[in-house]
Amino acid sequence: MRIHRLSVQLANQIAAGEVVERPSSVVKELLENSLDAGARNIEIDIEQGGAKLIRIRDDGCGIHKDDLALALSRHATSKIHGFEDLEGVASLGFRGEALPSISSVSRALLTSRLTDDSSGWCIQADGSDPDTAPAPAPHPPGTTVEVRDLFYNTPARRKFLRKEKTEFNHLEEVVRRIALSRFEVTIQLTHNARPLLQVRAASNEAEQDKRVAKICGQAFMDHAVRVDWEASGMRLWGWVALPTFSRSQADLQYFYVNGRIVRDKLVSHAVRQGYQDVMYQGRHSAFVLFLEMPPEEVDVNVHPTKHEVRFREGRLVHDFLFRTLHKVLAEVRPGQQRNEVAVAAAPAAVADSSYGVSSRVSIGSEPRRQHSMALPVQEKMAAYAALHPQTSEVIESLEPISDEGQEHVLAPPLGFALAQLHGIYIVAENSNGLVLVDMHAAHERITYERMKLAWQGEGIQSQPLLIPVTVHVSEQEAGLIDDYADDFLRLGFHCGRLAPDTLAVREVPAVLRDADVASLVRDVLSDIRTHGGSSRIREHINEVLAGMACHGAVRANRKLTIPEMNALLRDMERTERSGQCNHGRPTWVQLNLDQLDKLFLRGR
Repeated sequence: MRIHRLSVQLANQIAAGEVVERPSSVVKELLENSLDAGARNIEIDIEQGGAKLIRIRDDGCGIHKDDLALALSRHATSKIHGFEDLEGVASLGFRGEALPSISSVSRALLTSRLTDDSSGWCIQADGSDPDTAPAPAPHPPGTTVEVRDLFYNTPARRKFLRKEKTEFNHLEEVVRRIALSRFEVTIQLTHNARPLLQVRAASNEAEQDKRVAKICGQAFMDHAVRVDWEASGMRLWGWVALPTFSRSQADLQYFYVNGRIVRDKLVSHAVRQGYQDVMYQGRHSAFVLFLEMPPEEVDVNVHPTKHEVRFREGRLVHDFLFRTLHKVLAEVRPGQQRNEVAVAAAPAAVADSSYGVSSRVSIGSEPRRQHSMALPVQEKMAAYAALHPQTSEVIESLEPISDEGQEHVLAPPLGFALAQLHGIYIVAENSNGLVLVDMHAAHERITYERMKLAWQGEGIQSQPLLIPVTVHVSEQEAGLIDDYADDFLRLGFHCGRLAPDTLAVREVPAVLRDADVASLVRDVLSDIRTHGGSSRIREHINEVLAGMACHGAVRANRKLTIPEMNALLRDMERTERSGQCNHGRPTWVQLNLDQLDKLFLRGR
């Protein structure tokens, strides 16, 4: 067969297969054009899930009447002019493919008006060459794009559309993502003449919080802490949910790079590492995060849908994300939560300024503590002090407070211990109400964090192997040993090449002497190839330390005295990540007075 040139219509329809997958793809592309045009108000009208009608109206800068026909032709754009612009794309769209692709598989009407023009102009397209003579049309400043009968001329594509509700759910999710990316824009969404979503512009943090709560749910905001950190020319800000607000699916994860939502393996890996040691196995974190960095440091010209990006300094970005999230989650301790949270999640913060919060609540205004409860406590004060030598001074200073001086005492975040329940839970009272603590889980976290600090202080000690371990890998992976020899030495491994595809491991970290060395080395090499580095050694060391901490923690049915319990509560308030044990389970919960009143139908 002879080679021939495709028609413009067929070429556009082929290109549309990459850009226009379903109605939600159309909405995404048109909304990004509106944002690039500087719109501050966007109205979205949808009929039959987008299959019948998609109408998007904005108040952006508009399109010149002489450019309307050009806007519907392929590879025509106002956002880049040369290769230099492509290296640092700051706009959401830049390829000039969206409008021609959409118009090639639908009946499209493009109407626009510049601010200085006396009237608007419109042009129609139905898959063929657009009419080159725009017609006058009444229109306020801005642009309206109507897309009717999507895939009417490509029945093979149309039959793959799902039910109306399914298609609209995808479309609505796209609108929510866009609404989270630009807080300064008001967005309204209507489906079949029914208003379903309206988010107003947010100009301050309080309004931003309300907007995020409207889109992600109030429960997310009740369990979220705000992040804002800058380093190495990058800024990460937004909201991350506490580990106790984990989800069964990764359906509440929004990550934006320079205002563009992305799904990137490097980002996902960094976030998972940030939640290490605090996320329950099989659960997923929730977050709304914005990464701002120089446009020339990130390549957005990777995939037609522009969901994927490529960082020029991937390892630097990964470390920045990981360290920021790791630090933020580590610093959330009792008394430092941003909002009051619900039962079975991280508790609320009520204390004086010495515990990291501003409210000063006197415990004397609440029901008095019980000091004379008869408990079969047989162990001495030295029992807990032996497990926690650093807290012996604290234990001595936490004798029961007399009723006469109680009203002058400020309640710490976890309050003061009242009793021990079945040798498992500590019952404490703070200014909010009742606190229940799983003493084994709490002490496990405290011991684990102290062991990690001690290990970091000593450094990784290597142990020579009597018989070197032989590891067979690919030649490409074996070459990484030469490139990353210093990194392996810092991790406690001494490796060398015996053959082009064979390694010999002569020294390993002492704490990992019983581990599967061959599998561990292969995993580290795989991480280096994928991410430019590896934290697998540290993770394995942490697993060993976590097991040691679990065995060394206070066991169930161990009786503690009131001062010992108070010492454990004070340790929790000082320890990083004390809201979860090493396995991600919550260590304590708060029952406030309102919740207790509801249990007894008080106030009804």
